[in-house]
Amino acid sequence: MRNLDSSPYHDIKSALKCVRALVDFSLMAQYRSHIPDTLSYIESYLQTFYRTKDICLEFRTSKATRTQADRQDPELRQLMADQRAKEVHHRSVANRRQ
Repeated sequence: MRNLDSSPYHDIKSALKCVRALVDFSLMAQYRSHIPDTLSYIESYLQTFYRTKDICLEFRTSKATRTQADRQDPELRQLMADQRAKEVHHRSVANRRQ
């Protein structure tokens, strides 16, 4: 990561900061009881997440992308099933030869 120019490095750093804040918030929120210090940590993690969450918008799917993926899903499943059937057939032929 040291050889990256500043833009991708900044994006990676921001994405890691976002994920870390979300994970830390989640872990702290699971405590059975809270004191003022833990509540301030939770608030800080949540604020950090909201400040850095824009990095995730780039990877958000649109309705058109989701529709296309839903259309391609059955085709992909059929292709994978066909490939598995060929592998099973190939294995059974090889077993008969032995």
